Amino acid sequence: MSELSQDSSGDDPFDAIVEAETERDPDLAVIEAGSRTLRTQGPAPQSDIPARPDDPETDKALREVETELATRWGETKLEPSVARISALMDVLGEPQRAYPSIHITGTNGKTSTARMIEALLGAFELRTGRYTSPHVQSITERISLDGAAIPAERFVETYQDIKPYVEMVDAAQEYRLSFFEVLTGMAYAAFADAPVDVAVVEVGMGGSWDATNVIDGDVAVVTPIDLDHTDRLGNTPGEIATEKAGIVKQDATVILAQQPVDAAQVLLKKAVEVDATVAREGLEFGVVSRQIAVGGQLLTLRGLGGEYEEVYIPLHGAYQAHNAAVALAAVEAFFGVGSQRPEALDIDTVRKAFASVTSPGRLEVVRKSPTVVLDAAHNPAGARATAEAVQEVFDFSRLIGVVGASGDKNVRGLLEAFEPIFTEVVVTQNSSHRAMDADELAGIAVEVFGDDRVQVEPRLDDALEAAITLAEEEAEYAGGGVLVTGSVITVGEARLLLGRG
Repeated sequence: MSELSQDSSGDDPFDAIVEAETERDPDLAVIEAGSRTLRTQGPAPQSDIPARPDDPETDKALREVETELATRWGETKLEPSVARISALMDVLGEPQRAYPSIHITGTNGKTSTARMIEALLGAFELRTGRYTSPHVQSITERISLDGAAIPAERFVETYQDIKPYVEMVDAAQEYRLSFFEVLTGMAYAAFADAPVDVAVVEVGMGGSWDATNVIDGDVAVVTPIDLDHTDRLGNTPGEIATEKAGIVKQDATVILAQQPVDAAQVLLKKAVEVDATVAREGLEFGVVSRQIAVGGQLLTLRGLGGEYEEVYIPLHGAYQAHNAAVALAAVEAFFGVGSQRPEALDIDTVRKAFASVTSPGRLEVVRKSPTVVLDAAHNPAGARATAEAVQEVFDFSRLIGVVGASGDKNVRGLLEAFEPIFTEVVVTQNSSHRAMDADELAGIAVEVFGDDRVQVEPRLDDALEAAITLAEEEAEYAGGGVLVTGSVITVGEARLLLGRG
């Protein structure tokens, strides 16, 4: 068992975290006995979403790149192999080997956690590269340098630089490189060219055969695993964890958010196999306390090097507090806290970093009177976390949902998670080819909410107008609100329509 569980005393407030951990299985002790657990003995704010380039020529060039990328397999069409991306890395000279990396997988919370890790590393004066997906509004968001999306000009230049090599690989492989594989190649090349001190990389889907998995992450992070992409990853958290465990490499450090028992078993077993060091939320690190503050929340976090008090994050929801704990542990592990160095990270630097974090499209307020909130929840687990956070943070007397979802998601589960908090729901669809037809979505919504609580507006702009009108029915100061959710694409398009970006 871990040292923490042996040494905990009744006076330690961290005991509460251990006791609160859900459904820990005694059988895990067998696996834990074979793993090394990690706990010590003793920047500029991130930018918002970029808009289209002001320069017409740059905008034209970016659109041409977007058009070319769109001819490739989309992110939902996959051939489970890293052969093509490995071939591209080979002809590019293995740019992903030019810097250490922190690799992030999981079902929910990956992008927010990546942004927090990036902010912490930047605050400690490291040059960072961040690769996340999908994008909210601009494709350039996916590749970040020093906390800001790569400029459109540089995005185009990077694409043009690697394009001849992409075409070489296309010609030699059974299938052309996909949209996501080309973007991954661009990110790794851009990071090497910068150069960055460390890359923070979010998987696209799964782990083992994800295009990002040509890096050997010094630190592997696994955010909470739940059911999503079940047609490709598996039907249980344990099956899904088998794919996600593929990012855990030999002698790495693994930072595990709280997991379902079967997922934890799989991840810990993989750690034993590759002699990885493990730190688990709820045992080696976690959230000691949290309280709502203006514009966010104030936390005390237990890290690998001790407690970090009075840490403010300008983000809402218990899940963001847990993301913060995971991000802090990942950065501590990267710096060797708990192994090479016994002391904690500088508290003032940690506070400054967390205070600068943004996460667009995650419980983001974009309008007042009535309040309009955007949240990119797109699966039942994410929706449940969002619903809980909305009830905690906002005091809506009437909340209208605007939901536009993708057809390949568990839409019923998502709607069921929101049913208790939505007074009414306006179903719509975004412009993506993956979007579920509004009438089909309405059929499911009627079964969940009842006919009298569902309105159909196929156009997103009409849906927003209808929802705002419904929220205003109780008069200006009655506390009506609107929550736009169901898909990252829906949130991104709503953000544009509402004048943010």
